[in-house]
Amino acid sequence: MRARIYRQSKPSTQSGQARTHTWVLEYGQSRPRHVDTLMGWTGSADTPSQLRLQFPDQDSAVAYAAREGIAFDIEIPAPRLRRPKAYADNFRYDRIQNWTH
Repeated sequence: MRARIYRQSKPSTQSGQARTHTWVLEYGQSRPRHVDTLMGWTGSADTPSQLRLQFPDQDSAVAYAAREGIAFDIEIPAPRLRRPKAYADNFRYDRIQNWTH
């Protein structure tokens, strides 16, 4: 059972950066899931796979995993590309895109 340490990504439906600065430690699944015959729900006896621990930075997440003896993999997020835009760029005489209106 290896844990995964990663930084939470931005939801695709939101443009803001709230809740993207925390690091998350998720345990891997060590036991298979089973289907309940009566209700049809999927269940598991693997409680750690249901946990998500949040940390303020990567170092504290790594320190926790090392202290508890948890094998882990770190996923470093790709840097976010931000291209500044201005409303006046829509009316530039040397714009590359076609004028649509």
